[in-house]
Amino acid sequence: MQGDGNSMSIESINPATEEVIETFEPFTEREVDEALQRARNTFLRWRTTSFAERGELLVSVAAYLRAHKAALGKVMTLEMGKPIVEAEAEVEKCAWVCDYYAENAENFLADQSAPSAATESYVAFRPLGVVLAVMPWNFPFWQVFRFAAPAIMAGNVGVLKHASNVSRSALEIERVFRESGAPDGLFQTLLVPGGQVATIIRDPRIAAVTLTGSEPAGVSVASASGSVLKKTVLELGGSDAFIVLEDADLEGAAQMATRSRFQNTGQSCIAAKRFIVVESVYDEFIERFVSETKALKVGDPLDRATQIGPMSRGDLRDGLAQQVRDTLAQGAQVALGGEALARTGYYYAPTILTGVTPEMVAFREETFGPVAAVIRAHDAEEAIALANDSDFGLGGNLWTRDIARAKQIAARLESGGVFINGMTASDPRLPFGGVKHSGYGRELSAFGIREFVNIQTVWIGPAATAAPTSVATE
Repeated sequence: MQGDGNSMSIESINPATEEVIETFEPFTEREVDEALQRARNTFLRWRTTSFAERGELLVSVAAYLRAHKAALGKVMTLEMGKPIVEAEAEVEKCAWVCDYYAENAENFLADQSAPSAATESYVAFRPLGVVLAVMPWNFPFWQVFRFAAPAIMAGNVGVLKHASNVSRSALEIERVFRESGAPDGLFQTLLVPGGQVATIIRDPRIAAVTLTGSEPAGVSVASASGSVLKKTVLELGGSDAFIVLEDADLEGAAQMATRSRFQNTGQSCIAAKRFIVVESVYDEFIERFVSETKALKVGDPLDRATQIGPMSRGDLRDGLAQQVRDTLAQGAQVALGGEALARTGYYYAPTILTGVTPEMVAFREETFGPVAAVIRAHDAEEAIALANDSDFGLGGNLWTRDIARAKQIAARLESGGVFINGMTASDPRLPFGGVKHSGYGRELSAFGIREFVNIQTVWIGPAATAAPTSVATE
């Protein structure tokens, strides 16, 4: 199947050639059961290990990733079309997050004194158990390691249900852990169709669930998890605003706009998608933006000079093309591109649409591919209103030379992150996540590692002083 259908086999298709490169058989019910039991048994041992032991494993994983960067990057490129230079950089980033949590997890999860009426009281952070990760295809390694490194350092274990079109990537990640010395069952991949996720969530051996994916997928996972009262973290879609004010560095803004919108062939939840430009610099920004985008090299993703590869699946390219057609029918104009490329592979031309207004498809919906929508704003106030006029609230960019003003505007933007004079990006040192329909919870930093722990109060008596009589006991 391509994606998460219900056929009896799972196909991995090279999006640059449209050829099937590998076929996988889904796990049987027995295989899933055995994997979950291994995970549960391993958790009971792993939770007793020290931070030093856990960190030693993650350092080994990081070293393995760096040593095999070329081979692992090629797996991603063949399966989902990511330009090879970006794929290798993704492997490096996975090594970074492993090293980061190996070094910092013990400090993030150290017991915290919480003085009270007790002789002693403190807050401890205990692992929850087996965490199920439901992950997408667009960053097939990074989005897995983004959850796995903190979860494992916290004493949890992981099982992965990856997008079916990147099944080889999923199996390679499992192999990375195994060959780096991870105990059997610490990290496992389940090759199952998407329709089986709810059943796995309901299994009592699953303690919590994390999902990166679409809004509908988030609703499905949240509903299944809620029905059995299990903790979830959801990182969903985005339609990030890229605001350009009248005093912006237009050259820098245009260069970063091109990188922000077209990295990973535009298939990124935190890619800039709605470019909101005040009218005094609107025309000049478009001219610079078009010029920068025209210079991008489209081609074979295995060619190290390629900057734009194919989209990951044919249905995704066709859906994007329909969004563009609908937006043009509503009155937008094409400044560049605007159509699929007549060549083998799921290629779509880097596209810039101008004259986009709030009622149009490219403004209201997430465009998950190489399409940018440029919107005119009268001034900063209207730019803020346009940025917030979205169901999504993941990240966003703001370009201005007035940093004091930028900080004031950032406080008014409804998003999980605001990047001023730069590009939105995930960073192990910073919390990552969104608001509104972009999900809830956070990944990365100290906030991320504390999502999948039991924040446990420990109270040791007898009471040092009597509690006020007016305080309720519950």
